[in-house]
Amino acid sequence: MSEQYMRIGTEYFKEAYLPLHSGDKTKVLLKWNKGEIITDYGKEYLETISKYDGFCLIPSHTKYQQVIAGFLNQYHAVDHEPLPGELKLTSQFLKHFFGEQYELGLDYLTLLWQRPTQTLPILCLVSTERNTGKSTFLNWLKMVFQSNMTINNNEDFRSRFNADWAAKLIIAVDEVLLDKREDSERIKNLSTAKSYKSESKGKDRVEIPFYGKFILCSNNEENFIYVDNEEIRYWVRKVPKLPKNGDNPDMLDALKKELPHFIHLLTNREISTKKTTRIWFTREQINTAALDKLVKSNKTFIHKELEQILLDEFDLFDKDVLKYSNADLVRKLSENNIRVSSSKVTEAIKLHMGLETTNSSYSKYHVSILPTTQKPWVEETKYKGRHYTFTRESMENNS
Repeated sequence: MSEQYMRIGTEYFKEAYLPLHSGDKTKVLLKWNKGEIITDYGKEYLETISKYDGFCLIPSHTKYQQVIAGFLNQYHAVDHEPLPGELKLTSQFLKHFFGEQYELGLDYLTLLWQRPTQTLPILCLVSTERNTGKSTFLNWLKMVFQSNMTINNNEDFRSRFNADWAAKLIIAVDEVLLDKREDSERIKNLSTAKSYKSESKGKDRVEIPFYGKFILCSNNEENFIYVDNEEIRYWVRKVPKLPKNGDNPDMLDALKKELPHFIHLLTNREISTKKTTRIWFTREQINTAALDKLVKSNKTFIHKELEQILLDEFDLFDKDVLKYSNADLVRKLSENNIRVSSSKVTEAIKLHMGLETTNSSYSKYHVSILPTTQKPWVEETKYKGRHYTFTRESMENNS
C-alpha cells in the first residue's frame, strides 16, 4: 500500500491511475494532504513512504530510470515489449503520411525513440480534404509514446498555464490555427529551447528542461501558422485522402497489434541520415511543395503588391537590379491606389523579404518619351541615401 504514496521535497503525492474514455488508464500523481494520510493509515505509516528530493526530467525509452540521484523522473516509462515481426499495415500507414519522404519519416520517429533529447523539425500534417487519417496518426503516436505525449487544442497551447504539457516529449495540436505572429514566434522558440518555465494555477513558475517536439495537424493548408521565406524549422506534409480500402474504422486496433514489432524496429534501426543541423535534417531534405504553398500564402497584401510592382518594373526598365528608398515604395503603392504607412512598408520588406537598407549612392529609372521620335526611353538618375536592393532573381524565385 505504501507504494501508492510518496513525498517529493516537502509535499505528499498519491500515485493513481486515471480512467480514459478509450477504456485505458494513465498513471498520474495527485497532490495529497499529509493529514489525510495520517487519518487513513496512522502517523506511523508516514515512515514507510518513499521520499525524494524533488523532480527531474530525463527522457529515455531504452535505458529508463525512474529515480536518479534521489530525484523522481517526471518522464514516464513506456511498457512496450519489443518483438521481431512483420510491419505490413504500419509501413503502409506511415507511407500514407510521409510518401516519397518515407525514410526521413522513419528517421524522425527513430530519433524520437532513440534520441529523445535531439531537437527536431516542427512536423505539420495538412489537408483541406476530410478523412485523411491525421487524427488517427496522432492517436497511434500516443500509443507509441503513451503518457509522454499530449494532444492539445489551440487554447491549450495559448494558455499561460502549461504544466500539463511542458514536460511532454510530443506536443500535438489538432485542428491547429495559430495564425498570429506571436503564436509562430512562440512555437519556433520552443522548438529549439533547452528549458521552459512551467506554470500551473496557483503555483509559482518553475524552470524545467524542455524536450518538446511539436506536431501540428490542420485542415487549412495556406495559413494555419505564419511561416516566412527563411524558415527552416517546419516540415509540412500534405496528406492525401485515405483510399476506400484504407478507411478502416478499426485501424487503431489493427495497428496496435503490430506495435511490439514497430517498437523492435525503432529500438534496433540505424538512422539513415546524418546530423548536419541543430534540428538534424537540412532544409533541402524536409522541403516540400506544401511548405512552399504555406510560405506564399502567408505573404501580406502589401508584400504581394510590392512584388508585382517590382516585377513589372524589372521588365519595364529591362534591369535585373532595382534600388528604392522606403519613401519611393510608399509613393509607388500610392500611385496604385494603396495608401499605407512607411512603417508597414518597412515591416513587409524586413520580415517578408528579409532585406535591410544600405546607405550609399544608387540609381533610379523612369521612362521618358523622346520629343523627336515619340519613342519611350529609360532615363537614369543618381541619388544618395538609405535604400533597399531588389533583384529579379530573388523576386521571381519567391513570387
